[in-house]
Amino acid sequence: MQTSKRKLWITFGVVVVFYLFAMVFPFFWVFITSFKTSGEIFGTGAFRVIPKDPTFQNYMTILFEKGILNSIKNSFIVATTTTIYIIIVATFSAYAISRFHFKGKNILLGLILAVSMFPQMIITGPIYNLFLNLKLLNSFAVVLPYSTITLPMAVWILVTHFNQIPSALEESAKMDGATTFQTLYKIIFPLAAPGVFTTAIITFISAWNEFLLTITLNPNAEYHTVPVAISFLRTQFEILWGQVAAATAIVTIPTLIIVLFFQRQIVSGLTSGGVKE
Repeated sequence: MQTSKRKLWITFGVVVVFYLFAMVFPFFWVFITSFKTSGEIFGTGAFRVIPKDPTFQNYMTILFEKGILNSIKNSFIVATTTTIYIIIVATFSAYAISRFHFKGKNILLGLILAVSMFPQMIITGPIYNLFLNLKLLNSFAVVLPYSTITLPMAVWILVTHFNQIPSALEESAKMDGATTFQTLYKIIFPLAAPGVFTTAIITFISAWNEFLLTITLNPNAEYHTVPVAISFLRTQFEILWGQVAAATAIVTIPTLIIVLFFQRQIVSGLTSGGVKE
């Protein structure tokens, strides 16, 4: 019995190690590639783990010649702005859906979920025409259509968390003279903080990684975000893989730090709304 149990645990451990290796290896290889020259990337040293002639030229090029720092700045502005206004809108929307009883609530939730399933290609054309007519191309107004990919998810997560908060707390607050807004701000919002925090992080990462809307609405390189800037690291005949790897290594750091520092809050926020009390 003990032998069989031990074999099971060994097998499980091997599977977990192999899975973790498969997940981490691409990031490790991108990091290694960022220190290789073009000749080594495509030559006989393509599969060499440690570069024969390591170089920082790829990092120097993207930092001081390709303007990746400006793209990082744009990504921070866009992602932060999107996160702030999405959390505000999603909080009021989710609270209204969670607490108010009206006909068609389930249909409304279904429509919100359906919006998140629309392919971006369907909405990109109409949004481009709208921005063209309003003269909003090449601006940070691109954060507005970001709601199509972040708001439905945010509303769904927050509705789940608001549903777990007993309505008796709100009734007690109303008896004490608190308004609906005061109840939401001072009682409901703090109790739903894990869900709000998780939603904010997921929204930030989604906005940070968005590509299609930005490249369509902001063709000017001055307003390119990180994913768009990386896609332009190429010439007429080749993709500059060394520079792409270096840029990827740099721009992954912010999201990696967020996930590592706040992983406990993320897991807590995702799971706390999943248990019905």
